[in-house]
Amino acid sequence: MDDSGKPSPSWFERLLNRFTHEPEDREELIAQLHAAFERNLMDADALAMIEGVLNVSEQTVRDVMVPRSQMDVVRVDDPVEQFLPFVMDTAHSRFPVIDDDKDDIVGILLAKDLLRYFHNPKLFDLRDTLRQAVFVPESKPLNVLLKDFKSTRNHMAIVVDEYGSVSGLVTIEDVIEQIVGDIEDEYDFDEAEDNIVPIRGRRYRVKAQTEIEDINAFFGTDFSDDDADTLGGLVLTAMAHMPKRGEKVALGPLDITILRADSRRLHTLVVAPRRDKGDDDSSEQDA
Repeated sequence: MDDSGKPSPSWFERLLNRFTHEPEDREELIAQLHAAFERNLMDADALAMIEGVLNVSEQTVRDVMVPRSQMDVVRVDDPVEQFLPFVMDTAHSRFPVIDDDKDDIVGILLAKDLLRYFHNPKLFDLRDTLRQAVFVPESKPLNVLLKDFKSTRNHMAIVVDEYGSVSGLVTIEDVIEQIVGDIEDEYDFDEAEDNIVPIRGRRYRVKAQTEIEDINAFFGTDFSDDDADTLGGLVLTAMAHMPKRGEKVALGPLDITILRADSRRLHTLVVAPRRDKGDDDSSEQDA
């Protein structure tokens, strides 16, 4: 309370008091928001979220979807024991299930539903386990999609183009991240875990913020830290753009695949030291 005994105004009320006149366009509104931030009427997180909300109202599904080429799918006729290692490696919670190709999606598999297989493998039927797939057009506004996700309780939708062909997929997380930034999920490491974690096939899941000094010590490389401090910085320098999940780049003796990234920064990479020509690579499996 102030000296008069009246309750102190909230940060939102103080923010509104800063607007001496209504903004005439989006640019003026953003300018006023930044002015409020500079006067400590809101913190950086609040400013970023408000800008995110404004951006979502102008974006479409096409802007945030996972492209068709990067979709991780399961084939409906494959035995569970065949695709189970793939499910474990990719660590998604949901998978589109296809028949002949990615245009023929027969449903969505929830990874947790595979527990039924372990309970009774002989009676497990993948087709009976699938959830119905939801299809949305590329042009659907993100704010409308978010409302649909909330009302239907779906977390994934298959994106189709104007001809009805599958062009990608979108999740509720893809939309929310446009507002609040990256959300920790099944791709992310626990902060207490190591930055470099071995996975199958002589590959390693590595945090993008791992320092170059640690990369050199672990992989026996000699990358310079003159232009970048982290592995993610090296990747961005080499690719010269913000890559999406599934993109690959070669750095010295390392083959690197982007596992987790958003529109702002890299999060997780898969690093595979390149084998010598004499090595037997018959046991290596792709992600």
